Order: sequence, then structure tokens, then C-alpha cells
Amino acid sequence: MSKTIVIDPVTRIEGHAKISVILDDAGEVSDCRFHVVEYRGFEKFCEGRPFTEMAGITARICGICPVSHLLASAKTGDKILAVQVPPAGEKLRRMMNLGQLTQSHALSFFHLSSPDFLLGWDSDPAKRNVFGLMEENPDLARAGIRLRQFGQTVIELLGAKKIHAAWAVPGGVRSPLSEEGREWIKNRLPESFETTNTAINLFKGLLDEQLKTEAEVFGKFPSLFMGLVGANGDWEHYGGKLRFTDSEGNIVADNLSEDNYQEFLGEAVESWSYLKFPYYKPMGYPNGIYRVGPLARLNVCSQIGTEKADRELKEMQERVGGVPTSSFFY
Repeated sequence: MSKTIVIDPVTRIEGHAKISVILDDAGEVSDCRFHVVEYRGFEKFCEGRPFTEMAGITARICGICPVSHLLASAKTGDKILAVQVPPAGEKLRRMMNLGQLTQSHALSFFHLSSPDFLLGWDSDPAKRNVFGLMEENPDLARAGIRLRQFGQTVIELLGAKKIHAAWAVPGGVRSPLSEEGREWIKNRLPESFETTNTAINLFKGLLDEQLKTEAEVFGKFPSLFMGLVGANGDWEHYGGKLRFTDSEGNIVADNLSEDNYQEFLGEAVESWSYLKFPYYKPMGYPNGIYRVGPLARLNVCSQIGTEKADRELKEMQERVGGVPTSSFFY
């Protein structure tokens, strides 16, 4: 007799979801579904708004990654006005986005993932969290918290608030970075680099030891990857053009402009989730499903563009023997 195991709610995620594991008559897994159960409706209540208000509104899609939505909307406003953002304005926008990347990845690794990594899958669930980590390894937990604080403060120094800063506007930004803010960021960089190196080395050690199997099989499946790249295929997070690659590292499509996204991106709908399922149109659905985010950005780029980062990228690729496709590497 078939059976469905439901995990509701899913915890330690940025949003609301549940998981259904569907078993066949033999008790084997026949399907597994990740349900996004929150209904947002952002598109609807944005109708009729002046486009100059949109950056501040869309930032509120998320409290963890508001800068991404803020900048995407501001860049759209740039195109509506047909204006070129001044070089200083673009650099400041990039700085804010890097601040978000720092705080978001620190949250993901130290707060959400490391309790599982360091305390163990079989540890007491009541203690398998950031508070349990603080008891077990207070120095590491403190370093992770301070790294996230660094990223959040970079955002605040630019936009006057850590969350939902309506600072980027069509044509540029509202205010410059103060000299005091620049010095604060500069002085905190060494500590932040040290914590980042600690996290990288810790993760490598886990891959070589207790998490070796998980890294090889968890969420490993063939798919396309999509991300931004610069003119020479460099890693990008703000500008550039879109590139698709496959699980073997082959470039499927390159130099695509977001202006024509409807020509190559489609959206499928499933009855069991509020989330739509984007896909690469030429390959159809579901063959054209693609992954985005940090792993995709690494898989689509030819190089990062800095010595240490390029060295780490090469080591990761050598470790997995090519393109990492396990979601464990997110």
C-alpha cells in the first residue's frame, strides 16, 4: 500500500515550505516534492505604482536578500530612463551587493548548516542549532556571527539601514559612502577574510571525512546552470550577460540579454506548489530546468578573477572531477 510521509513545517529555511515523500507499494520512494506554501502576490499589488517606487517595494520580497531585489528593480529603472549609472554609483551598488553576499552566506553556513555539520545528524534536534553550536564551539560561532554583522554593516553604512534600504534608485544611488564608513570597512576586512578562510578549510575537512558520502550523492542530478558572466567569462554578481551551461560544463547558450528573457525562459506550473518552475525554453520542461545561485555562478564562469578565488575554484573542480552538481556544494 502506498504511503506519503509529510514533513511540515520545514525549518531553517528562508520562507515557508513542507516536504512530501511518496512511497510505493513496496515501501520505496517513488517521488519527493518540496512544496512552497506561502502565497506572496507581489506582482499584483505592484500594479499601478510609479516605477520610481518599485525598488523600495520589491526589496521587501525578502528580509535576508533584499539587496538583490532592490538592485534588480533599480537596474530596470535605469533602462526605463535610458540612463547610464555613473561609475562611482555602480561601484557603490556592487559594494552593497557584496555586503549582502557576505552576510547571506555567513548566515547559510554558520547559522543554518554548521549545526548539522559540526554537531552531527544524530545529535539532539533541540540542541542542533546555532545556540547549541555556541555551547560546543563558541569561538567559531562568534566568528560566524561577526562575519554576518560585517556584511550587514556594509549595507547599513551605504543605505542607512540593514534591511530594506531603499537606497538604490533609477539612475544611481541616494547617497555616497562616508570616509568614516570606508575606514570601518577597510579595518574589518582582515578579520572577515580570516573567518572566511576558516570556513573554507573547515568545509574541506568535512568533505574529506564525515561528509564525504553526502557531498557525493546529496541532491546530485543533471541540470542546466544559469548565471551572469563578464566579458571574458569572469564571475559576475551584478552586471554582464547570462550564460547557460550543462552538467558537463559545456556552454549551452551565452551572451544572452535579460531584455529578451521571454524568448529563452519559460515557467511551468505544478498543482502542489505556489512556486513556478522556470526552464530553458529550447529544451522544454522538465528537461530544461536549471539551477541558479552560488553554485551556478561558479559553474558557468571561466574564472573568478582574483588569485585566491581562482585557486579555490580549481581545487573544488579537481576535488569532484569536473563540474560539481551536488546541491551539497551550495
